[in-house]
Amino acid sequence: MGVERSYEIRTYGCQMNVHDSERLSGLLEDAGYVRAPKDADGADVVVFNTCAVRENADNRLYGNLGQLAPKKAGRPGMQIAVGGCLAQKDRDTIVKKAPWVDVVFGTHNIGKLPVLLERARVQEEAQVEIAESLEAFPSTLPTRRESAYAAWVSISVGCNNTCTFCIVPALRGKEKDRRPGDILAEIEALVSEGVAEITLLGQNVNAYGSDIGDREAFSKLLRACGKIEGLERVRFTSPHPRDFTDDVIAAMAETPNVMPQLHMPLQSGSDRVLKAMRRSYRQERFLGIIEKVRAAMPDAALSTDIIVGFPGETEEDFAQTLHTVRESRFAQAFTFQYSKRPGTPAAEMDGQIPKVVVQERYERLVALQEEISWEENKKQVGRTLEVMVAEGEGRKDDATRRLSGRAPDNRLVHFTRPDEAVRPGDTVTVDITYAAPHHLLAEGPVSAVRRTAAGDAWERRNAAPAAKPVGVMLGLPTLGAPAATPAPTGGCGCD
Repeated sequence: MGVERSYEIRTYGCQMNVHDSERLSGLLEDAGYVRAPKDADGADVVVFNTCAVRENADNRLYGNLGQLAPKKAGRPGMQIAVGGCLAQKDRDTIVKKAPWVDVVFGTHNIGKLPVLLERARVQEEAQVEIAESLEAFPSTLPTRRESAYAAWVSISVGCNNTCTFCIVPALRGKEKDRRPGDILAEIEALVSEGVAEITLLGQNVNAYGSDIGDREAFSKLLRACGKIEGLERVRFTSPHPRDFTDDVIAAMAETPNVMPQLHMPLQSGSDRVLKAMRRSYRQERFLGIIEKVRAAMPDAALSTDIIVGFPGETEEDFAQTLHTVRESRFAQAFTFQYSKRPGTPAAEMDGQIPKVVVQERYERLVALQEEISWEENKKQVGRTLEVMVAEGEGRKDDATRRLSGRAPDNRLVHFTRPDEAVRPGDTVTVDITYAAPHHLLAEGPVSAVRRTAAGDAWERRNAAPAAKPVGVMLGLPTLGAPAATPAPTGGCGCD
């Protein structure tokens, strides 16, 4: 006797978690669950895919779990599951603080979720299962990709670095690389379904090869992606300056479908702070990489991550960060105020900076970067760009009668809606007429529209009638058969 059950996944944190959530959706749908409509009043199964990196992540989780407690009490059969990095870290604490949670699972065993849900239902007690090491590479699991035209592709999981502010290596484990053939086979399968853009993901993506003994494995992988017919755009995140080598820069510059975009986490411009962070590069090395990238790809857009107020940071240290930002000319920077992450060495360091000081420095950094972002975007005015039409990127598109998409360097472009129908995944050629700090405008007519296999894929997905769900059957749900298109996983951004 089948019972139709709906699910909802709430995702927090990095690209790795976003991609893991695609896997969790695939697993649940493979087991017969159906996604709850956006306007539905709740779901039968709510899954939290958590992050332990951000400040007060545990407080936010327990606050959300508390809000669900009365809803669960009034909805017979409702289940709540908690996974991800915070689940890996807190384990039994979650069930003690929120005894209405049915399942707790870790970063290494996401494939067990349907089984654990069924076991919790049958046994009528919480199931906590945290694997200490990776049971199966996530890309062997079923998936439900959020986009028809773009996909994440995981090339590694885990991290071998020991940054004092980061807890991810303790939760994701040591780096484990996929075989190049498996990665390329997955990309080819995705392209055959219409995917035109892939993003290679890893906690430390350009360290790829350390687990398989090939120091040039990442640059070779980029060049191999260039030979896949139909693959129009290749991106990757997040690299580490320590592992960013000349062969990678050459592969980026010489492989046409590798986009002129680079996200390179700086974290601090002070050599003294970088040493305290256990970052194995210094300001000179970082700026040297930027200089080489710009020489090889003059039009590349660079972005970064920066932490303000790390323990012991002086005004002189902060001035070195501002200097590095001015020299680097980032198109975009993701800036964070340092906050203690329980379980990290930095949380126990002397010299914790008062909040008021951190806030003042943060505001100065944001103001500087805003100015630079605007100046760098103004350089795009007058350029002709091919923009891949995106879905959901322009929140005001309906009001402005515009569409939105991404330029090759990943800048967000809003453009005049053409007379010819275009779909997400198609490309348009536009002339940039105006620049703001965080987006570009193309206010004139679109000069060309190119309908693509990616647009066809989007159209097929949205035109297909909803399949009748098979329902969740009594007994353990089936697991295992990989989806016809294995899909990908993501980087943490802490690198």
